[in-house]
Formats: sequence, C-alpha cells, structure tokens
Amino acid sequence: MSNKKVLITGGAGFLGSHLCDRFINNGYDVICMDNLLTGSASNIEHLFGNPSFQFIEHDVTNYIYVKGNLDMILHFASPASPIDYLEMPIQTLKVGSLGTHKALGLAKEKNARFLLASTSEVYGDPQIHPQPESYWGNVNPIGFRGVYDEAKRFAEAMTMAYHRFHGVETRIVRIFNTYGARMRLEDGRALPTFMSQALRNEDITVFGDGSQSRSFTYVDDLVEGIYRLAHSDYVEPVNIGNPQEITILEFAEEIIRLTGSKSKIIHKELPKDDPQVRKPDISKAREILSWEPEVDRAAGLKKTLEYFKEQIG
Repeated sequence: MSNKKVLITGGAGFLGSHLCDRFINNGYDVICMDNLLTGSASNIEHLFGNPSFQFIEHDVTNYIYVKGNLDMILHFASPASPIDYLEMPIQTLKVGSLGTHKALGLAKEKNARFLLASTSEVYGDPQIHPQPESYWGNVNPIGFRGVYDEAKRFAEAMTMAYHRFHGVETRIVRIFNTYGARMRLEDGRALPTFMSQALRNEDITVFGDGSQSRSFTYVDDLVEGIYRLAHSDYVEPVNIGNPQEITILEFAEEIIRLTGSKSKIIHKELPKDDPQVRKPDISKAREILSWEPEVDRAAGLKKTLEYFKEQIG
C-alpha cells in the first residue's frame, strides 16, 4: 500500500522545510515545491535522495501540475519577513492571491485537504489584546505592510470560499512569531537580526523605544500545532503561537546576555504601522487540538544560538 502524499508549497523555506521533515517522519511521501525566491535548497538538501521526498522548483502563481494522487496540500509559499515583502510587494500579493487560487484549484481537482499558512499579521496593529481568532483586525490596506497583511487576509477569504462553494476540506493556521534553525541570518525579523548582530558584537538595532511586544514560538512547537490542525476536523482559523509575551527591548537584552556579546543597543525610528502588541489567545488550540507550546524561550533560544554560531562561523 502506497504512503499518503502531501504537497508543501514554500517547502524550501524556514517553516516549510521543517514540515517536510515532520511529514516524512510520519510516513508521508512529500512533494516540496518552491521557486527559491526566499527559500533555500540548503534547507532541504538533507532530504535529497530520500525516496519519500521530491523537489519541484516552480512558481505557484503559475498553473500547478502534480502527477497522481494527493492527500493534502500545505500552502506555505510566501515571503514572510518585512525585508522580503517590502522589497517584493508585487510577488507577495501575487502568491497570496494567484498562488492561493492555484493551490486551492489543485486541492479541488485532487480531492485533497488544504491547509493555508496565514499569519498573526491579519490582526494588524491590534486594538484587542491578546488576539482571539474572532477579532477582525486593524489593518492599513494601503500602508507598506499592507501588501503582506492583505495578501494573507485575501488568502483566508479565498480558502473559505473554496470550502463553502466547492466543498474543499480546508484548514487555516494563523502563525505567530516563530524561531529556530534554518532562519535566514538577517531577514528583518527581530530574533535573527538581534542574534546575528550580537554574535558579531555589532550594535543591536531596536526600533522605537522597544516597548512594543512580541510572543516567540519555537519551531518544533509550531510544527506540532500545524500537524495536529492539518489532521483535525476544524475549519475556521486557529492561532498557533506562544502566549509568553516580551517587549522588544527586553528581548534584545536577553539576546545580549545569552550570547555574552559586547553589543550596545541603539534605537531607530519605528516603522509605520508596526504592531505595538502581539500575543495569541490560544484557547482554541488548547480546546480543539489539545496543543500548547512546550519549549520555553530560554531553551529554544539556546538551540537556535547553536545554529546561528555555525552559520556565522
């Protein structure tokens, strides 16, 4: 009897590559599809030669062809860091709209379950704290960050339309800040930027006064939550994240202590529409998936530091 087969778009990215590992380890045949715009073959090179793994270099905003059956599609293709989506605004909007449309069309054709990687950014600069899935958000659609926020909000709407109109089995995960091995060293997000700067003893750049908060989830916890959601019967969005909140200034100080760095903290102007708070309400994940994060930030950061040390050399 053949294994179940899953297509993971954006599978050469940070999160996508970890999901490739998880599904292979759980007995799936995995097709990884990525145009390598922000993903990297180095994230999946350890899987080359594995009979359960196939890599297809392809832009999912174009027609997607996959031979044979598919049991599941995980749509993770998208620039996800501020540097990427500010430098590639059109590509970000296209993969959220056209890419999601193409992937959903394939799910319909193959009668495959579809899971959309959405984001906490759909909440924008939230006026409710912590953020439950019932909150509709506070997003500036024409701001610089709008290209990512609105791409994901459109993708969620398209996903629900395919579920309601075409009967496609769909799942939506709203991902909060995540970290771990295979992150790019400096992709505009706080953790890789701070850790890279600290290991080089460079000034650590904190935007604004650093009072804005974030909640960081270790990648293994996130992958576990996504895997459970993919195999659940729940259709509406689910937050997956760590509700342990910390300010950006406190986080920068924590990284300096962890690395033993001589770095100094400097402050720069806060980017427009930068969220002031970010913390998930994970009541649904606890209730529906029996999930909550298990790796505390100190332990996760130590593991991540080892990866960054290797990368920086």
